[in-house]
Amino acid sequence: MTPLLQLKDLTVTYETAGGDIPAVRGVGLTLDPGGTLGVAGESGSGKSTVAMSVLRLLPRTAKISGEILLDGEDVTEMKWGRLRAVRWAEASVVFQGAMHALNPVRKIGEQIAEPIRLHPPEGRTPTDAEVDARVAELLTQVDLPPGRAGAYPHELSGGQKQRVMIAMALACSPRLIIADEPTTALDVIVQAQVLALLSRLVAEQDIGLIMISHDLSVLAATCERIAVMYDGEIVEERPSAELMTDPRHPHSQALAAAFPTVGDPVSRFAPATSTPLPPEPASRGAGTEPLLEAENLRVSFRDRTGKRIDAVAGVDLTVSRDEIVALVGQSGSGKTTLARTLLGLQKPDSGVVRYAGKPVPVGGAGLKAYRRQVQLVLQDPTSALNPAHTVYEAVAEGPRIHGLADERAVVHRALEAAELRPAEKYADRLPHELSGGQRQRVVIAGALALEPSVVVADEPVASLDASVRGEILGLLLRLRRELGLAGLVITHDLGLAWNIADRVAVMYRGELVETGTVEQVLLDPHHEYTKSLLAALPGGTAAGKPGTAGRSPRPVV
Repeated sequence: MTPLLQLKDLTVTYETAGGDIPAVRGVGLTLDPGGTLGVAGESGSGKSTVAMSVLRLLPRTAKISGEILLDGEDVTEMKWGRLRAVRWAEASVVFQGAMHALNPVRKIGEQIAEPIRLHPPEGRTPTDAEVDARVAELLTQVDLPPGRAGAYPHELSGGQKQRVMIAMALACSPRLIIADEPTTALDVIVQAQVLALLSRLVAEQDIGLIMISHDLSVLAATCERIAVMYDGEIVEERPSAELMTDPRHPHSQALAAAFPTVGDPVSRFAPATSTPLPPEPASRGAGTEPLLEAENLRVSFRDRTGKRIDAVAGVDLTVSRDEIVALVGQSGSGKTTLARTLLGLQKPDSGVVRYAGKPVPVGGAGLKAYRRQVQLVLQDPTSALNPAHTVYEAVAEGPRIHGLADERAVVHRALEAAELRPAEKYADRLPHELSGGQRQRVVIAGALALEPSVVVADEPVASLDASVRGEILGLLLRLRRELGLAGLVITHDLGLAWNIADRVAVMYRGELVETGTVEQVLLDPHHEYTKSLLAALPGGTAAGKPGTAGRSPRPVV
């Protein structure tokens, strides 16, 4: 049988003013018709460069050598006309970040129809009725109502937008689909739905699938084999089950350790870091002194018809000194609205927020003083930082607003606490001169500069690489241990909660449906929604899995 795709000694270099930079070196991969292959690795490992080279979607500065055989035909030698015909019709791409990949001013039906019109089947131009029928068929295949063809991207949820991207990729019945991080930033239930959809389409239509991700459990849930890339090379390629249970290369082990299995005692309070944390004291219990409290909190909004929708419906929540609480739930469950209300950024319809036993002021100097004590860490550090401001200016903004004395000492102390050491090395840098993890540390330093008692972190590691994720989670744990800093961490990632949280609060349709210690909620859930979140985890939980208890921690590179 002729392989659907063969990469032979693929090498890609990028031309820069300072010389050529190798991105991919001597990669060889094979995918049979109907086969599934996962490519894992962190940012900069070369995995997306490999995927985009298949259809020559790389920038002009990229130089490709080696062979890329698609159905036996070398893509690197195709003329422009032939390459244009191959794209969409024989191989297509599901790009990362559906919100950015879709045109915001065009209806989704028009966007799905575009490749059908550009690559008409059997060489004839289809009628409008035929195109509409094909669009409706594709929407049905990806489990969307055909009536959604008239919707704009902003009217769809994240999971629905990703389904639209998959429908576009299927539009011209290709034999190969390349999915680049198709579940990034999706909550666990929507992620599970998208992965199940891809698996079903591969099985029903005999499509070859290459999926790119930094999360091995996502790849193992969908792909037969996984190839791990590091520094532009394939360092390990094996069947998914083998690689997940016994990764051999240190980088494979680091990727596996970065996303722990819920219930695995080895990863409890032990995120994968280059400097492992000391074990939690056996005598330590969760904090008992409430710092931040919400009592019967209600927040509602009006929809287009004027009907009131409860975003937060009678929530009671406490965050005590010296503890981390994970607030988990799907997108749209009300987590962020609750956090905004706790921070005084959203006025509640009813209920009360208390700090240190006293109601939070609704304005003036009292609210300003409260916000110094309860600080926010935003999800995306790139968006949170002004690209024209240095690290020093970013961290100094809060102290200036609150009129703190000895600004330079305050800023340097915050940078050191956020493990940006020595502070002088980073103070004059701009955000683009930092890695993703360093940018997130700058955001955390900006919060620490005001010496708060509580940090509210909204998806603090969602946009970070696997190893960087572990470092940031380790930093949050160290801040709790060393400074007594309390934390409310908003996340859809149950593995994160297992890694660092003392208690978990599960939010569903504006209500807290289950609250308790991490062990109570994640190992013995009572509410059906909590059970559905755990069931949707790509790697499952440690319950019933051999070899998890007592397992040695995996190294991080």
